[in-house]
Amino acid sequence: MTARQNRYLLANQIIDLITTLRLKDGHHLTEQFLAKELQVSRTPVRASLDLLEREGIMISKPNQGYFLAKSWSEIEHLTLDVPSTEEQNVYAAIIRDRLTGEVPEKISQKEFEIRYNTNRNTLLRALSRLSDEGLVERSPGRGWRFMPTLEGNTALRDSYAFRTAIEPAAFAMPTFGINPVVLKRSQAAHEYLLTGNNLRNVNALQLFEMDSEFHEMLARFSNNSFLLLSVQHQNRLRRLLEFHTYTNFSRVREWIREHIVVIDAVAKGDLETAAEALRLHLQNAGKNAVLSHLKQAAPH
Repeated sequence: MTARQNRYLLANQIIDLITTLRLKDGHHLTEQFLAKELQVSRTPVRASLDLLEREGIMISKPNQGYFLAKSWSEIEHLTLDVPSTEEQNVYAAIIRDRLTGEVPEKISQKEFEIRYNTNRNTLLRALSRLSDEGLVERSPGRGWRFMPTLEGNTALRDSYAFRTAIEPAAFAMPTFGINPVVLKRSQAAHEYLLTGNNLRNVNALQLFEMDSEFHEMLARFSNNSFLLLSVQHQNRLRRLLEFHTYTNFSRVREWIREHIVVIDAVAKGDLETAAEALRLHLQNAGKNAVLSHLKQAAPH
């Protein structure tokens, strides 16, 4: 993740905080307050506030700081698009094409360069990332071989089996501890989508990001970096494997309700119930993901 991308991600977190607290235009947001709430240093907060000022959301005043230029109700559905890099585009394209069978199990580096019309250094960085994540390995010569991880149904089944074993374990970590503000913000976002026709006002990308952030939030509460990295890795794969399922509003409502059960249990400090609810949620999600993938792959 580049510094520029982190700036956009943090800016979106600030927007979420503004809407959760229902702050009105003219409200003074200090760097110190945001740094404490979002658990980062003041330097990246300042860079993100500058970005939000360019987007017309904040306004800075000399020797006073930053103030809201828009009320929470004007930005509650706003999400800034995080810019991608060429390396990320190539990385995502390779995974997508392997999942759809457009690239073979074994392929030469030269074929990669031609197919993705990219330079050697960019390609090698993308392949190195794929290798670190156990998705490809070098073959004799200057070739590469895809690992079984990127076989559609196999990937889904293995991913959910892994997640079901790992994610509920966060609640048993001796370092587990919640951030009440973050938990409340997540709860409010989930409940909002179940109100009226609000679910129809968000797109698939926003739903995916909300789903991903929920699982990463619980992993962060574990205060275990290895568990968090595992969840983040799975979310990257899910973006490619499951993105099409986020237009199925019936299923989306189901997992939103399942998330709320987990959130309620965490808020009450009932971590055993939270772990079991999360386990059941992942089992349901895994079954639905595999069924959806089979339907999509079936000949029409």
